[in-house]
Amino acid sequence: MLKRIIKWLFVLFLAGVSVLGVFVVNAVYFKPWSINIFYEKVFVRVLFENPELLTAIGLVERLGIRAHSGQLGDASPQKQQADLEQSKRDLATLRSYPLASQTPSQRLSTRILDWFMTRVVEGEKFQFHNYPVNQLFGIQNQLPSFLANTHRLFDAQDCEYYLQRLEALPRKYDQVLEGLKLRESKGILPPRFVVDRVLKEMTEFVAKPAAENILATSFHQRSAKIKELSAAQRAEFQKKVEASITQNVFPAYQKFIAYFQAVLPKTTTDDGVWKLPDGEAFYAYMLKQNTTTSLNPKEIHEIGLAEVARIEGEMRAILDAQGHTGETVGAWMTKLGKDPRFVFPNDDAGRKAAIAEYTRIIVDSTERSKQIFRTIPKAPVEVKRIPEFKEKTAPGAYYEPAALDGSRPGVFYANLRDMGEVSKWGMRTLAYHEAVPGHHFQIATAQEIKGVPQFRKLIPFTAYSEGWALYTEWLAKEAGWYEGDPYGDLGRLQAELFRAVRLVVDTGIHSQRWTREKAIAYMLDKTGMGEKDVTAEIERYIVMPGQACAYKVGMLRMQALRKQAQSALGPKFDQRDFHTVLLENGAMPLDILEEQVKEYIDRKKG
Repeated sequence: MLKRIIKWLFVLFLAGVSVLGVFVVNAVYFKPWSINIFYEKVFVRVLFENPELLTAIGLVERLGIRAHSGQLGDASPQKQQADLEQSKRDLATLRSYPLASQTPSQRLSTRILDWFMTRVVEGEKFQFHNYPVNQLFGIQNQLPSFLANTHRLFDAQDCEYYLQRLEALPRKYDQVLEGLKLRESKGILPPRFVVDRVLKEMTEFVAKPAAENILATSFHQRSAKIKELSAAQRAEFQKKVEASITQNVFPAYQKFIAYFQAVLPKTTTDDGVWKLPDGEAFYAYMLKQNTTTSLNPKEIHEIGLAEVARIEGEMRAILDAQGHTGETVGAWMTKLGKDPRFVFPNDDAGRKAAIAEYTRIIVDSTERSKQIFRTIPKAPVEVKRIPEFKEKTAPGAYYEPAALDGSRPGVFYANLRDMGEVSKWGMRTLAYHEAVPGHHFQIATAQEIKGVPQFRKLIPFTAYSEGWALYTEWLAKEAGWYEGDPYGDLGRLQAELFRAVRLVVDTGIHSQRWTREKAIAYMLDKTGMGEKDVTAEIERYIVMPGQACAYKVGMLRMQALRKQAQSALGPKFDQRDFHTVLLENGAMPLDILEEQVKEYIDRKKG
């Protein structure tokens, strides 16, 4: 009897393995029979073909999957084209699933993914219309930052993976260099200032001895926390890391330096993408991709001018009330930015105090958020200084999401290169935007959504995410967070004015052929921001055409949707419910978000 039972159990086991095998083969090599499986198939393929992204997300390490931690992704032009071809196939497959047979949640997922993949496919003819190595981002500063901050270092195996990634670095740099030369052959070169900035950055990076390089110092600091390593083991790993920096990293940078030195005489001071082949069509594409609307450059430019005038009027009223009369808004903001009452000492003590103040603001805003949101995301957020090796050309701040497995919190990176440009009255607004209830709140909420495909938790839509962060700056004012703080409110308006100015200068540079100097002068005059900050911002828009327009366009649409819901629902309107509608499904194009709000209004009406 026992033998018979064992025999049948073995048969059942084989049958189960066979069914599982058929399931896996179907999911991997053919069109999955379930659209839910297709969603995850697309997500998993993208993830596992990008080891750095897989590390940053922190999704599979808890399952014991770690081999990717010793790898770097393929950055070659051939891989880029292969990815495009795969996107075409995936889009065709997505559209083969009948919408009529999908649940409401599936239809929403399908629409979001279709919109995203359609833009990817549409961009094929512009796939080399960019500057992958520039003063703001690129392999030359992102990979060292990734290894120093994001690569996991929890045990000896992670240290081995760190070494493997250092050894893989030259190949990836050669792939990027191949892409740069291909762009050059197509007449696509960055403006001269970009090459100047990149050369300075990379020259300084290789100037220090290997032991003082961020790749060595960060490894030393983090490996010291690995308890399983003896002092001798740590010393041996450190020796290997420094040797690899000398043998692998520095030579890769020297190749880049040599290339950019050779290409510098070929560059020009023309800054807008209008100079590129089919540049006007490219800019229109970038505006659509970033704003998720069909607004053209002229329309966005006019919206910007109108918003600048409105916000200046509100700032003028506050300045007058505080006795600051007789000069322009920009002039007064410049003066106030240098007022000793509102600046920290430009030293390490001042930087420490600024990080402590940002942290205090975030703790306070998290508590206040309980009054205007149904739920608060679980993932924590902390404040850090932007790494010094890249802070000179970095923006004023940025946010890095938490790992999905909880191994790393969200991080609000603040630029503390010059404390004279960190005005105390602007800190609350910046903390609201980058952390709570802005980027960290929205992205952490998306990561914690249950019952949706993984791509819905991570897919990027700039107009939605940046629009939300800017909306929350305004929301803080609506919620009374600036009561009794006129200068803080002035800082909020300056930040909003800054985003409105972006609409003007981005379209000015890339459509109306403004020079870099004209755009800098306009922003300085209107915002009263520090010259270093303004210069870094304008140079950012030059290498990221259209991206800066997403903020204000997204904010204005969310404000309009809120007004629409308030008007339609009257006393039934509850901003906590409205915010849930905006956040509960993750990022999406603005037109699709508008449909979600309309459905919410209809449901609420009954």
